[in-house]
This record gives sequence, structure tokens and C-alpha cells, in this order.
Amino acid sequence: MKHARLAALVPSALLAVAAVATAPPADAAAPDGAVYVLSNQAAGNAVVAYDRAADGTLSYDATYPTGGLGSGTGLGSQNSIVVDDSGRHVYAVNAGSDSVTAFDVTASGLAWTATVPSGGDQPVSVSARGSLVYVLNAGSDGNVSAFRAAPGGALAPIAGSTRPLSASVTGAAQVQISPDGKSLVVTEKATSLLDVYRLLGNGLVASQDAVASEGSTPFGFDFTPAGDLAVSEAGPSATSTYDVHHGRIATLDASVGNNQAAACWVVVTDDGTFAYTGNGGGSQSISGYRVGAHAQLSLLDADGRTGTAAAGVSDIALSAGSEFLYARLGDGTVGAYRVGEDGSLSALPVAGGLPAGAQGIAAR
Repeated sequence: MKHARLAALVPSALLAVAAVATAPPADAAAPDGAVYVLSNQAAGNAVVAYDRAADGTLSYDATYPTGGLGSGTGLGSQNSIVVDDSGRHVYAVNAGSDSVTAFDVTASGLAWTATVPSGGDQPVSVSARGSLVYVLNAGSDGNVSAFRAAPGGALAPIAGSTRPLSASVTGAAQVQISPDGKSLVVTEKATSLLDVYRLLGNGLVASQDAVASEGSTPFGFDFTPAGDLAVSEAGPSATSTYDVHHGRIATLDASVGNNQAAACWVVVTDDGTFAYTGNGGGSQSISGYRVGAHAQLSLLDADGRTGTAAAGVSDIALSAGSEFLYARLGDGTVGAYRVGEDGSLSALPVAGGLPAGAQGIAAR
């Protein structure tokens, strides 16, 4: 691990934040929301932030150093950067320095609050629910490790929370806490397994199970408000849904294909009506599904192309209220789409400025 380098980075990162993250003029209109992407640079990780206007269009805000290092290469994950359910905190992994960073959301942008060791090697995904934060470490033997977030932003590791994955080499892609806080799920690409952990009220793991994915290469996932799980499958490109409660999982709808290649990232609207996958493998598309009773899935478009982009689609995120969908694209831009009442996606202008190797995307 690289914790010695981390300690030296944090003070310099604070100076960089002061220099780079300049507050907007006092008379500037407050943005309606924001979109965040990790720069993931090996020389120094940072969050590239965009202000979101009322019409969904983005404008560059600032770049906020995390105090850690990126990997410089793809993480093969979803949720390497997230906004918590209150919309007041942002968490980001530093895959190159084995750490995780917390920011507060303020009227003038992001304010760095803490960078701490991630509890393992090569963190690639993070999840926050209330004050509980779980990090997925995909390197070495791989594990999940929990933290408690204090009101002031400090992150404290929860003793005894670190748990292994199903094996030492799993290609772990994402971790997320269920809406009721009673389950934790991890996807493993290399083993095509879903790790399901039952959580106690104190955030510790009570039991652990690994179940076979309905399709191969389970990658990203998201929960519906009811606690059902939608998981993208990279090959063949499809999405499955599962019932997840108290650390137990049962299939609801198995491997509904989207006629595209490599569904890797998935998000579900706040009302649970629609799910979208970001499709890699040269598809340059986003597939929309209607989520019916018992989480049954049906494609919105027969060819699976609900939204398209000029460059390859990578990670995707929905704004608060699910009015807009944003996609990190392969040419260093962020694609933007308005979500229609029928689930359709209407393209908005793209925003540029991302460096090569950027990873993740989150929105509020």
C-alpha cells in the first residue's frame, strides 16, 4: 500500500484546493445541481466539477484535488465517485494511493474534509448511506471495508468491518448499500458472482454469501426505491433484476438483452420506473428499460438505443429527481440528456475538459 505517500499529499492538496477551487462572484446565480468526474491522474487525483443549469446543460466549475493519487488507467468499475443520499457530501476513491476522500458540498463548490486509507488495495468503488460508507478494494486479495462519517466530514474506520470477497482475483466492479441499510452487494466480473452481505445496525457484516449471476460478467448495478436490484451484464449485453432483503437474494427477471454490446453501467430513476445501461464495446449507446411490477424489465426501444453519443459511452449518472442523465464519454466529454416522462432521452450539449484516464461520474 502507499499510505506514506498519502500523508505527504494531504497538506499540499489543501493548498491546491485554495488555489484552484476559486469561489464564484458573489452575484453569480447558484447552480441547480452539479456533475462530478474523477480525473484519476497518477500524479494527483482530483474531482472535475461541472455546474448544472435548470435546463440540464453543464458548465465547468473547478477542479478539486482529492489529496490522493489516481491510477492513470481504467478502473473497470461503477461508483468510483458518489454523492451521498443527502446531497451534501461527495466521496471519491484514490486507486493509486489506496485511500478514499470526502468532500462537503458548499454554496461555492466542494470543500475537502478528509482523505483516509481505504482499508485495502486499489479502491475502485464507494457507497454511502446515511453516515455509513463502504469502500470496495479490488486489488490484492480484495475486500470491503466500512467507515463512519462524522457530521464534520471526518471518516473513521469501523473496527472489524473488513471482509473478503469470494476469492483473491475477482475483477470486483461495484459496492452498494441497500436502501434499507440491511444488505451490501458487490459484483465480481471475473467470477460472474454477486457477493451479498447482511449488515447489522452498527454497519458490521453479520453474514456473507456469493451467488451466481444470471448472466456473465455482472458489472454495474443500482437499487430501486423498493430495494430490488438491477444488474448490468457485459456479455452477452443484458440486465437482470433481483430481490435483495436482509442479505438474501432471489432472481426476479433474468438477463433481459438490449441488442447492444457490453452493458457495463446501470442507473435506476428515483421513482423506480426506468433503468438505463451505459453500453461499451463500441455501442456508443444508452439502453432504457421500463421497470414493471416485481421488477420485470421491458426495453423502451426495440434496438436498445434509447440514447446515442458520438463517442463511446462509459459511466452514467442521474441528477437528483432523475430529470437528467449524464454519461462520461470516451473523447473526454460529458454527454447530457433530458429524461422524458416516457423514459426517452433527448440529447443536450456536451461539456468538455476531462483528461485521458478520467473515471466515474456522479450527479446531484
